[in-house]
Parts: sequence; structure tokens; C-alpha cells
Amino acid sequence: VQLQASGGGLVQAGGSLRLSCAASKIVFRRRTVGWFRQAPGKEREFVVCDSWSGDTAYSADSVKGRFAISRDNANNTVYLQMNSLKPEDTAVYYCAATTTEYSGSYSRLSDRDKYRYWGQGTQVTVSS
Repeated sequence: VQLQASGGGLVQAGGSLRLSCAASKIVFRRRTVGWFRQAPGKEREFVVCDSWSGDTAYSADSVKGRFAISRDNANNTVYLQMNSLKPEDTAVYYCAATTTEYSGSYSRLSDRDKYRYWGQGTQVTVSS
């Protein structure tokens, strides 16, 4: 199983980026999908997720109102739209997916240990 994240790069503060995550050998449609990030010297942290049922999405407080997750089931791709970027958003961003029909509360879906499949990460650097 491979999740391929792309779309990272260097952007100025206040700018936008859209990350993509494409999957091979698994289908996103019946899975909760999420984005996590890891800055140098820090733990990998939760950013956003979208439950498999499509009726629940969670965001970390640090990105609320700026980042949004979406999915294109026809193309088996998940996106992370990032607006109003800040230097503190600089990190490697990872997409992840759970087993099928896995859902739950914020505390559950923000836990990286609940995600079985991971992408390789894409670097996002925000300059001030």
C-alpha cells in the first residue's frame, strides 16, 4: 500500500498551498483520512481529518479556519488546502488513512496510532 503526498514547497507567510495525497492498493472512500505534520525536533501532530462517512471533520485549533481537508473519491485522492500560512506551519506533512469504516471522536481520530497507512511526507516551508 502506498500513499503518495505531493504539493509541498516554499511559500511566503500569508500564502496558500494545496497538498494532494493519492493512494494505490487501497480506496479512500470507506476510510477516515487525515493529515499530520512534523516540524524539526517535534512530535508528529494532528492537523485535520475527514471521517469515512463524510459527516465529520476535525481540525487542530492551530489551523482552524485556515486549513481544510477534502477528498475526490472518483480519483481516490485527498487534499489539504492551506490558506493564510504562517512560519509555524513549516513542517513535513503526512497523509494517513485508517482501516475501513473507522470513525470516532476527536480524541480518537487525532491519534496518529489509529491510522494504519501513511504517505512519505511532503515538505512545506513558510518564510516570514
